Amino acid sequence: MTLNNSNNKRKQKPQAFWLFFPAASLLAALAVPLSVWAVWSGSGWPAGLLGAGHGHELIFGFALALIAGYTLGPQTHTVIYPLFGLWLSARLSWTLFPHSLLAQLLGPSFALLMAWHVVPRFNAAKKWRNKMVGPLILLICLLAVVFWLSTTLAVARTFWLPGPFALMHSAIVGLLLLMTFIGGRLIAPAVAGTLEKKGIPLEARVQPRIESLLILALGCSIFFMVFPAANPLTGILLVLASGLIAVRTLRWKLWLCPERPDLLILALGYIWLAVGAFATGLALLRGQPLAPALHLITIGALGTLSSSVMLRLAWQRSHRKPPPAGEVLPIAALLAIAAFSRFLAGASPFSSPILLWLSASTWALAYLWVTARLLILAKHAKNRRK
Repeated sequence: MTLNNSNNKRKQKPQAFWLFFPAASLLAALAVPLSVWAVWSGSGWPAGLLGAGHGHELIFGFALALIAGYTLGPQTHTVIYPLFGLWLSARLSWTLFPHSLLAQLLGPSFALLMAWHVVPRFNAAKKWRNKMVGPLILLICLLAVVFWLSTTLAVARTFWLPGPFALMHSAIVGLLLLMTFIGGRLIAPAVAGTLEKKGIPLEARVQPRIESLLILALGCSIFFMVFPAANPLTGILLVLASGLIAVRTLRWKLWLCPERPDLLILALGYIWLAVGAFATGLALLRGQPLAPALHLITIGALGTLSSSVMLRLAWQRSHRKPPPAGEVLPIAALLAIAAFSRFLAGASPFSSPILLWLSASTWALAYLWVTARLLILAKHAKNRRK
């Protein structure tokens, strides 16, 4: 028996999320206040977080690490550690020396290598709605490559390529679609299981018709987002998607699950998707700057959903139960403050330094909290396996 247990431990593959989730959380906690400091202090350091740089790191660094941690699952040491090392090298080189050839190559290399390992995992899906996840992840990864090409003058002059900000806006809509899909697939069965224990049937679960419409509306928006002439159409599609997300959320009857704060916070993150999509669509229709509205997606939705998913998965693996209210509610509150204060700071956030620093500080505090909890939970899970 002892020999068999020893052999099983040696055969166990490390889970990607125990590596990528804490690292992604720490990156999120550090990148935002450092990006504000780089401009506010006048030092310009770190250079990689100036201008479009901080958005690049939160989309192609933070978000891609979340996708890697969530989708890779258990991997051999020869896969997981080189991949993580490439991600870490890309983050450090971009943050400190963004204009170096090394920094320009490492980020796209990680995105492509991650796609190589992740995308085939979704090939077995039968329904077209499930099949779209792999291509969507591949598209987000390819946008990291196109972002690099768009900053290379020789390539940009030879081929028409959207600018860096347009590409990031398209990537944010891609993340909006990915969060809409994965969030729905997490919330629906969890709510249904909770209500069934109370003897309450839930007829509206995945809601395939609404999900199909969301995929079509947001999928088209990803493409149209890089064409300014299509802004009215993109705006209409995003407003439509916002309404569909809201209806889908209401049909889950989450108010009947007060004993599951983890589900309520996931639902809050899902509502943030609707709020962010509506605000972005309205900004496009009115011809207003997109930055304030897009931050409702990246801070409110991505922040709330990512922190909830990371803690939920870590608690399930380490304690076999969902995270308690005292852990998820304060984090969601901090991220709500961060989202609202950044939105109120407007298109020229440095003219409202108090709001900007409030947003950066509450975001950083939330993710430092998440980082610490993930490390503690990882240690607990490791002790359980001994």
